[in-house]
Formats: sequence, structure tokens, C-alpha cells
Amino acid sequence: MTGIQELLLSRIRDVPDYPEQGVTFKDITPLLADPAAFTALTDALADLAGTTGATKVVGLEARGFILGAPVAVRAGLGFIPVRKAGKLPGATLRQAYDLEYGSAEIEVHAEDLTPADRVLVVDDVLATGGTAEAAIRLIHRAGAEVAGVAVLMELGFLDGRSRLEQALRGAPLQALLQL
Repeated sequence: MTGIQELLLSRIRDVPDYPEQGVTFKDITPLLADPAAFTALTDALADLAGTTGATKVVGLEARGFILGAPVAVRAGLGFIPVRKAGKLPGATLRQAYDLEYGSAEIEVHAEDLTPADRVLVVDDVLATGGTAEAAIRLIHRAGAEVAGVAVLMELGFLDGRSRLEQALRGAPLQALLQL
């Protein structure tokens, strides 16, 4: 494990039985509250943006906003929020996806992405991959290219990576921590 991985992992708090019995929630708020850890995380994700040749960063609601916006600033790129359906004004593209119990929809402003864009999707956790897969589909529907997906941590036991492989079309999926 590298020094940055140790730092990041030391600032993630396990919350047992949240949001329901038997689930251990990975709370990143202690990491965000630590300026050294948050800066290290932002720098690491911005470096990944640089290696992918991204022109824009998409952040997934809600913690993807917290991570994606400073990554975009640090990397000198534009930031595009992908929101829950009904939260963006104006013309949007909408994508439905399945959840464990039911379904949800996310949206992006239609004019924020162009065919000239290479987009890095940033989020805190890759779990089952449903939201990330829907965001990738939105990016493709807007005519842009997916430069990759970058997350703070991947919960490997939920196998979200395999769900994303086809949608990524060869673009990288990079997780700073594998849990």
C-alpha cells in the first residue's frame, strides 16, 4: 500500500449497520475535513484526469460533486454535474437505471457535453456500478467520449467493475482504494 493510500484509508470511517442492518457504510467526511488528506485525494484524481486526456469532469450526485469540482479546477478542466432527475433547469438528457429495489433516473444538461469532449467520471465509491453505468450512457448519448472513471474506493465484492466493462468501451476504470 502506498503512502497516499494509507492516508486516505486512515481517514475513512466505517459506520456499521448504516443505512440498514448488516451494511457497513464508508464515511468519507473525516477525509474531507482533513486538508492534507483532501488535497492528496484531489491531486491524485487530478493526475488521473491528466493521464486520460480528459477535457471535462463529470461528478455524480452527490459526493461526486464534492470530489469532482476540485479535481476539475486542479486539472484545469470544466465540471459537469450529473444530477437526480428533475433537479436541472432547461433541456436535459435523462437516463434510467436499476437499483437493488426499484429504479432511478439521472440527468445532465444537453448542451454541456459535445462530441469534442473526453469526459472523466468522478465519484467517491464504485459499488454495484449502476449510477456510473447510467452516467457513461448519458455521456455517449451526448456524443462525447468517456475518458474513464475515477473513484476514491471500489467495493470489489459488489462487482461493479464487471458491470461497467462494456459501457466503458476500453476506457480505464481507476480506483485509488480497493476494498
